[in-house]
Amino acid sequence: MDLSEFDFDLPADLIAQEPIVEREQGRLLTLRRDSGRIEHQVIGDLPALLRDGDVLVVNNTRVFPARLLGRRVPSGGAVECLLIGRVADVAGAAPNSDGAVNEQRWEALVHPGQRLGLAARVVFEGPPALQGEIVERRFHGRRVIRLWTTDGSPIDDAVDAIGHVPLPPYIKRPDRADDRDRYQTIFARRRGSVAAPTAGLHFSPALTAALETRGVVMVEVTLHVGYGTFQPVRVDRIEDHRIEPERYEISEVTASQVNLALDEHRRVVAVGTTTTRALEAVAVANGGRIAAGPGETGLFIYPGFEFSVIGALMTNLHLPCSSLLMLVSAFAGLERLMAAYSAAVAERYRFYSYGDAMLIF
Repeated sequence: MDLSEFDFDLPADLIAQEPIVEREQGRLLTLRRDSGRIEHQVIGDLPALLRDGDVLVVNNTRVFPARLLGRRVPSGGAVECLLIGRVADVAGAAPNSDGAVNEQRWEALVHPGQRLGLAARVVFEGPPALQGEIVERRFHGRRVIRLWTTDGSPIDDAVDAIGHVPLPPYIKRPDRADDRDRYQTIFARRRGSVAAPTAGLHFSPALTAALETRGVVMVEVTLHVGYGTFQPVRVDRIEDHRIEPERYEISEVTASQVNLALDEHRRVVAVGTTTTRALEAVAVANGGRIAAGPGETGLFIYPGFEFSVIGALMTNLHLPCSSLLMLVSAFAGLERLMAAYSAAVAERYRFYSYGDAMLIF
């Protein structure tokens, strides 16, 4: 398929810059796959749209403040570093020549990249202060950076204290303190993502209680969202695109509940594309069944993919020509999805991470 088939016109003012005040007050476009029927509702209507016995699967990953701002040593020039994937850890090592007692190595996007060659040193001001050194150059401007704290405090704690929420680049404002809460789902427990699983942002405690009263079974998976989920599709033929692997884990409870639903022909409802990829990747590897345990997946879902698990999908409205849009197209059908997106633009839905959602069933 040609990349141009996944393009559409989107007015810039429909790209949400702020979260909705109350999580469940976002708008919800519903799309029926059998008829193509489109309706306009709100997130709070979700309990009425789901069935007693549906299994709703959410992603419990937690976003960490992966954007670090610092200065180069010794020049003092400004440096920005986005941590996108851990490469290796060296924990409990003896102090090195820098006085570091532990360290981590991360693949990162750094700016200004051209000026940060091998052995370039940076400091991210604390407390606690976090030191860094470029130790490897990689493709597409990426670097491997070695991080350490000279006082021996945990590196994760230092990053959590001084890092910034890695809001997507289409949000044209600096991050704020309240983004630490709103760019996080209420299910977030497992630290490890550089971006939120945004469909989950619409859920509040009140909404989850209403779903449970409705008889919906709620379970969790973990898929740590990496840069690969959002990397641009740089090929004209989408079949040539590759997604970088992301880590996932599925519990025994979730595997049991999803498999039971499949056996009893009850619907599995995925909240988000990340949840969908985790479930379907495990099913591909296990003959259509869900097996508990950790793993990695680089599964790229695009039209023609045969879904084994999910019977409905709740998701936000995605970027043109993105791999996420291709996944949703595979489930909804490209023609029907593009009609739904045209309706969303006409009705002035809010797009992307802090925007509205759609339910496809």
